[in-house]
Amino acid sequence: MEEDIRTDMCVIGAGSGGLSVAAGASQMGADTVLIEGGKMGGDCLNYGCVPSKSLLAAGAIAQNVRDGGPFGITAGTPDVQFGQVHAHVHDVIAGIAPHDSVTRFESLGVRVIQDYARFVGPDCVQAGGNTIRARRFVVATGSSPAVPPIAGIEQVPVLTNETVFDLTEAPAHLIIIGGGPIGLEMAQAHRRLGCRVTVVEMVKALGADDPEMAAIVLDRLRAEGIDIRENTGVRRLGPSDTGVAVTIGCDNDETTIEGSHVLAAAGRRPNLDRLDLDAAGIEHSPKGIVVDRRLRTSNRKIFAIGDVAGGLQFTHVAGYHAGIVIRNALFRLPTKTDDRAVPWVTFTDPELAHVGLSEAAAQDRHGDARVLRFPFAENDRARAERRTEGMIKAMTTKRGKILGATIVGLHAGELLLPWVLAINRGLPISAMATAIAPYPTLAEVSKRVAGSYYTDNLFSPRTRRLVKLLSVFG
Repeated sequence: MEEDIRTDMCVIGAGSGGLSVAAGASQMGADTVLIEGGKMGGDCLNYGCVPSKSLLAAGAIAQNVRDGGPFGITAGTPDVQFGQVHAHVHDVIAGIAPHDSVTRFESLGVRVIQDYARFVGPDCVQAGGNTIRARRFVVATGSSPAVPPIAGIEQVPVLTNETVFDLTEAPAHLIIIGGGPIGLEMAQAHRRLGCRVTVVEMVKALGADDPEMAAIVLDRLRAEGIDIRENTGVRRLGPSDTGVAVTIGCDNDETTIEGSHVLAAAGRRPNLDRLDLDAAGIEHSPKGIVVDRRLRTSNRKIFAIGDVAGGLQFTHVAGYHAGIVIRNALFRLPTKTDDRAVPWVTFTDPELAHVGLSEAAAQDRHGDARVLRFPFAENDRARAERRTEGMIKAMTTKRGKILGATIVGLHAGELLLPWVLAINRGLPISAMATAIAPYPTLAEVSKRVAGSYYTDNLFSPRTRRLVKLLSVFG
């Protein structure tokens, strides 16, 4: 039955950011409508973070079977039942889904409309045959995989993150277009589950990360048998006897690789097509909706958050944006985004985690920035786990203000949070150096790298002279 609905808050998109806004607004007393034309939970739950990490977890178990020898445990080739791996991935999704469901959000007082929204005016959308007018709108429609315009792509089935988790049989040879975090996570997961994997990257694999740290990840992936082709573009796609033929090349050189499946992991595009943003006077581009630091669009009654806002495409950023919008839209507080302490993690094994300024950016902005390093090989827990590849790198000013940190190694993502807090709160390196770290833990690498800031002064000739002088007094 068609209705003319009037509400305080209308949220378009039930992914991570949209769900957070809707739940928060409703529980704080705002009349809230949530509109979603696809699956509740959005990309993260159904096609992104949750299934990818579930697949990586299955791959890690398979790798443990191979790596038992050094621990005195008979190693072997794991018997991977890919259909059961598929069931595991979707069981994890199903276990989380009730938290993001229509039923739960209706229990919170949110009115959920299951349809796609379209703006028909500056303060009005239509969805499900209804017209919704709101005091404030939040666009949280996320992003979708961008399939590159490659010659012949229409001749072969191309997997994306929205379809790769539907496979119930292991690809014999998975060819991945794109050597960024998504491409390499999927490469390692499938390789560990018994697939042959080739990654094709136009420039440099993990090119957005610290090259010294990224090299440690790439070395491990290659050691596991993943074929990573860098500085190579995909020229053509076509069918072959094995499934798909991928012609790659650089300059005048061309090579054709035959595989069973091809996965496009070469970027994402914001979901704008159905919204008719012009009808609401919302400025936008192919990169996303234009917002200010308060996440307001050119129509000040309308906010945009997460991937659709054209910034960092992380679930935790969408959640952070939700808090900014709640403060602005409900409480009229002029709260602004601050990206200085946004962390990002590539969940390969070893993991690669970063927050703040990279080494190159720190040197560029500060000139005399100090770069501190400490290897996992000198950490006792890493030795006990026989996972000594990796290091932590911290960047500070000359006076010890923490500028950034990059960690590559076992559980790097879990080790990053103290550095996020330090940068967020403007803490000096002394705060990390004087913290008591439990022994033996990987977390000690943070204390040790921070302590190295003081090494030159503590063990200098000047210090030795001072100690001798003080000894005269008994």
